[in-house]
Amino acid sequence: MKYICLGFADPKVFAALSETELQAATDRCFIYDDELRAKGHFTGGHALQPPHTAMTLRSVNGRVVVTDGPFTETKEYLGGILILEARDLNHAVELISKHPGVGFGPWEIRPAADLDEMMRQSEARRAGKPSA
Repeated sequence: MKYICLGFADPKVFAALSETELQAATDRCFIYDDELRAKGHFTGGHALQPPHTAMTLRSVNGRVVVTDGPFTETKEYLGGILILEARDLNHAVELISKHPGVGFGPWEIRPAADLDEMMRQSEARRAGKPSA
């Protein structure tokens, strides 16, 4: 089963690191990602640019309103996502707990929804066909 792992970063942690320490920490993260990949657990992932580069969209009275930056004020910001293949949630927790990125801030792990099945059902409804 696929799990979406959201890695949050505490800016204070990054500010306390020298450039050399930051590079070493980044290297440790990539080394572990390579281990996950070699064992068939890493199915994708991306780091995100800092929050000040973001835009938030929301619907207000039927109109889309766009604002600069993230929607919520938090101490940590979403730093990236990692998509894991794991036996179950406990296995995903075990895998992420060994990731060096845990030192930068908290991680949230959620099972991925099966959008393929949801899309098939939606297509059947829209076509007026009974779903399987």
